[in-house]
Amino acid sequence: MRWLVGWSSTAARALGAETAGATGYDGETLRPVGSHLLWGDPDPLWAVGDWRPDEVRVVHADAQNRIAVLGICGASDEELRRGLFTARGGALRHLTAWPGSYTAVVQAGRRITVCGDLAGARPVFHAPWEGGTAYATAALPLADLTEANLDFGHLAALLAAPEVPAALRDTTPYEGVRRVAPGHALVLRAGAREITGYEPVASLAVAAPPADPDRAVDAVRDALVEAVRVRLAAPRHVPGLDPGPVPGMGPAERRAARGMPVPGIGADLSGGPASGTLALLAAGLPGRPGTLLGHGTGAGERLLAVTFNDLAVGGREAELERAGALAANPRLHHVVVTGAEDTLPYADLDGPLTDEPGPSLVTAARHRARLAAGSADHFTGHGARQVLDAHPARLADLLLDRQRRHLVRPVAALTRADGSVLVPARVYGAARRLSRTPYRTGLEALAERLMRRRFDEPKGAVGASLAALTWARPGPAARWLTGEALAEVSVLLQTGADRAAGGPGQRPGEFRARTVLARHAADLRVLEQAAEVRSQRLHAPFLDNQVVRACRDLPEALRVKPGARAAVLRTVLEGAGVTDLPPGWGTPSHASSAAAARTGLRLAADSLVDLFDTPLLADAGLVEARVVRKALREAAAGEPLPLDGLADLVSLELWLGRLLARRGTCWTGTPARARAVPAGIAPQRGALRAGARPS
Repeated sequence: MRWLVGWSSTAARALGAETAGATGYDGETLRPVGSHLLWGDPDPLWAVGDWRPDEVRVVHADAQNRIAVLGICGASDEELRRGLFTARGGALRHLTAWPGSYTAVVQAGRRITVCGDLAGARPVFHAPWEGGTAYATAALPLADLTEANLDFGHLAALLAAPEVPAALRDTTPYEGVRRVAPGHALVLRAGAREITGYEPVASLAVAAPPADPDRAVDAVRDALVEAVRVRLAAPRHVPGLDPGPVPGMGPAERRAARGMPVPGIGADLSGGPASGTLALLAAGLPGRPGTLLGHGTGAGERLLAVTFNDLAVGGREAELERAGALAANPRLHHVVVTGAEDTLPYADLDGPLTDEPGPSLVTAARHRARLAAGSADHFTGHGARQVLDAHPARLADLLLDRQRRHLVRPVAALTRADGSVLVPARVYGAARRLSRTPYRTGLEALAERLMRRRFDEPKGAVGASLAALTWARPGPAARWLTGEALAEVSVLLQTGADRAAGGPGQRPGEFRARTVLARHAADLRVLEQAAEVRSQRLHAPFLDNQVVRACRDLPEALRVKPGARAAVLRTVLEGAGVTDLPPGWGTPSHASSAAAARTGLRLAADSLVDLFDTPLLADAGLVEARVVRKALREAAAGEPLPLDGLADLVSLELWLGRLLARRGTCWTGTPARARAVPAGIAPQRGALRAGARPS
């Protein structure tokens, strides 16, 4: 893990940079373990973890005015200096408009500004401490610093309504540690905190002027090409020296066995449109896109393209064939990683402690097997579906903008998939109801559903679309929560409904799409930590601020067309000079991932049942152990239960176990046991009440 951490105190201390930090126990200086000081008191800032030298930049205007940028940022030092001067006047949006994925921290006198990103992949957290405010890009260091207990209300909401901001609010799994919402910045003035948004807010009273589809797609192409180019322009990294030969193993096999990525740049090549677009863009841009010559790969400067072939579950033959056709590009060096039953979901549940829980914990070993054969800098297509596809609730946005004619094509596609002549009327009626439903009413309806335990939803593609045509819906794991946990979340929703009389300031489809993106970005952050390969960086250009902005400007009419994502990415590649794509490129495929999850659950059923013999979730009052064990057995037997809900339960139980089993802390200058959740989980039925108080 890598993060930055600092604090803003109420009073200035006269400590130098060499002694930056508060005084801890026994006179020892309180500072993060394994940290590098970026600037000192009275408001110090540290970079913690294995940051590369080119990933940390600090530009000074004078002793009291400076900017730190951590991550991949395409701005020059002069642009950072101009951004610092502009930020002193209160303008913040430009700090998030440079290409790349990064966190910017500006110090102007005693004012500290920390900018989060639009997707939520690089979040910012804060907590009150010593009369001031501590902040970080990870929640666990702040929980250690404040010795925070678990926030059971947040954990209940994470299972009951993971895509509903009114339930999650700004809380984290740690009590007292707060999250800055995507698209917002944390501003600290001598310890006092303020959260401010940096994105312009569109009016709901007047429809936005119609956007030109061609210009919008060109903007997506430009943003995506620039996102790839800025990563290609970064220095190449060689992840350590090969310690020597192993009998019977070549260099690539040794590197994979030791968990060392290949030097240079590579990309996933699954056969889908997102990863294929990034691989072809990275291979086709000018420069040296691929692996380093002379480091044992035999690939020269070709881009390393990694395809995962799951031998335990079929159904991806067409995608693998398309990946092979794409890999015929002479600038690609294709590597196929095969996986058997030991790489199925739930097969290997050992792993590191992540900052927060996420459903990807049950598939981390599967991803690690693929990434171990990847490059030191590895492109992934994560986020493309969330930023480019149309959430079903966007049909209501079209009705609000009086664009009914654009409902014809998506409704016709659903009709063909279902085969019923009643589909158009059902979909149009649901979209019309949502367009006329206030946000407050939507929250109240969800609270009622949770109280009455109504979780049954229509089946099939049409049923999924109808279920998504709401302001808020229960999570897939909600059906297995205790009545007390559901009641607590229902109360949170009722409180949120009382506070949200004016609505969220967005149309329902746009609002739902942003919540889904935030959920995906948070889980990708968990996956990056859980499946981390030493010295490797995962790059998700679709989650960069400028790419997210460009995708948000795509017209609704273009976005709702069937196959819109593949069409947009095809146009992006054509604009970059790539036209020879294999037949069927862009055809969606979800059956294989669902089949892998079901097969993995069936094979690991006994170990999962043992995991929930005496679960920590039951001690926290969130579930009843026998209910979860029964659900696991039924799902393993083939019952049509929501597998993603079981993944939520298993991953949260794993995360709690790892958190309570950890030793040590993120800080020096504290007692050995001064860390998050110092007392563990005490079994009690009323455990949720303390964490469910609205903030």
